[in-house]
Amino acid sequence: MRDSFQKHLEALHTDLIKMGALCEEAIAGAIKGLMDEDPDLRKKAIELEKDIDMKEHEIEHMCVRLLLREQPVAGDLRQIIAAQRIIGDMERVGDQAQDIADLSAFMVGKSVKNDIHIAEMAIEAAKMLTDSVDAFVESDLQKALGVIRYDDIVDGFFIRIKKELIGLISEDSANGGACLDLMMIAKYLERIGDHATNIAEWVVYSITGERGGLY
Repeated sequence: MRDSFQKHLEALHTDLIKMGALCEEAIAGAIKGLMDEDPDLRKKAIELEKDIDMKEHEIEHMCVRLLLREQPVAGDLRQIIAAQRIIGDMERVGDQAQDIADLSAFMVGKSVKNDIHIAEMAIEAAKMLTDSVDAFVESDLQKALGVIRYDDIVDGFFIRIKKELIGLISEDSANGGACLDLMMIAKYLERIGDHATNIAEWVVYSITGERGGLY
């Protein structure tokens, strides 16, 4: 039975990596579509949200089958419970990437997006997501704790961007609408960082049985 469970667990890990890659592609496409004013990239990011939803359902069914057929206990059970929570956070990351792509359509011709650190923030948020999924697959406690601590970096970018946008509005009130849209995009990126943190916390739980107090 142990060999059977391990085989199915490896398949679960593979699908989690695929779902994470879809989320990363959606984030990158949405932000590049914003900065390059590329409608095809924006459209692709929006379409990827459906693929992410589909992958979530596939993994959820896989988790249910593992629970029913293998009847795991202790650490094995925690891994499946964590996987079910992790895919929920990744699904919401897909939603937020879609929201960014939707807002990006209103930023065409608005140069203010080049005056803030939105692209850098997106890179850091995507890094958190990648590392959190890797930590689960690798059962790497230290990597998970590193993601949790790294959330301060993404939060710092949000504070910095907010100040930059306030400055741009002060310089020219005509920038107001575009700056509000960019503030929303920055907020979505901050939430992506929060979801990556949630994933990392579930990794900690899967390894230790605890969800707090280690960091």
